[in-house]
Amino acid sequence: MTHSTEIRGEHLLVALALAASGVPVLPLRAGKVPFGNCPTCAGNACGGRPNMKTPGPCVCPAPCHGWAAATTDPDVLKGPGWARAWREAAAVAYHPGGAGVTVVDLDNAQAIAWAREALPATRTVPTTRGEHWLYRGAMPSANHVRPGVDVKSSMAYARWLGPGTGTMATLPDVVRALVVREPVPVRPAAVAVSVPAGGGKCPHRTRTFLERGIAMAEQRITEATAAVHNTVFGVFLAVLSTHGRCGCLTVAHTERLFAVAQAKGESPRHCADAWANALTKLGL
Repeated sequence: MTHSTEIRGEHLLVALALAASGVPVLPLRAGKVPFGNCPTCAGNACGGRPNMKTPGPCVCPAPCHGWAAATTDPDVLKGPGWARAWREAAAVAYHPGGAGVTVVDLDNAQAIAWAREALPATRTVPTTRGEHWLYRGAMPSANHVRPGVDVKSSMAYARWLGPGTGTMATLPDVVRALVVREPVPVRPAAVAVSVPAGGGKCPHRTRTFLERGIAMAEQRITEATAAVHNTVFGVFLAVLSTHGRCGCLTVAHTERLFAVAQAKGESPRHCADAWANALTKLGL
């Protein structure tokens, strides 16, 4: 128990040192994920980051809203609201975009080999499975930009694994281009499909049922803290499997789902691709 307490105390010391250098930090719990939202914001009651009912930085007394909780304020980090989180912390994370940094997260040997061929040399940090390549400059974040490659910067968090080695290079255009894709049609006509053969009133066509389903889908995407692209695809697949054959969905519904996905860092192209892939998988 003493050893565990010492480790958790070290997490706070690391966080304070990073904060003093201008790096916004937050604690991570077991599983390398942020702590859950505070009671006031539980169940997405506050509207969820980044599009909350009250915009602005997170001001909840305890670590809340994942990356949005990251701070450089030592009084907050050492304050009573964060004490429990530090006691239970398994690691320290930081908000790269808030520190003016972009992290190219390389998950395996193949991704590292690609980076060595395609990206300019920069500071590198070893990870459990691969490496973090750090560049000076912020940009939108996106997951799965290539096999085994995520980009973590604005509206994202990265685990602190040490300062790394090498000189940090300026964020190059080749990294920025990883999250930029040519737009493709959203295919709204494929959403408003006809009622299945046999006719009759669609069992889903009640305002309460459909609205609850869309709201739950938005909440699931908003609360995703990792593998956002997979979560978005899974949500699209679930929505279409329930409502894709009965004509309930409208363009307005898809626009709501796309908007919340893009607020989590997904590009319009990724949203369109995920929707199209879900349609294909379901044979719609």
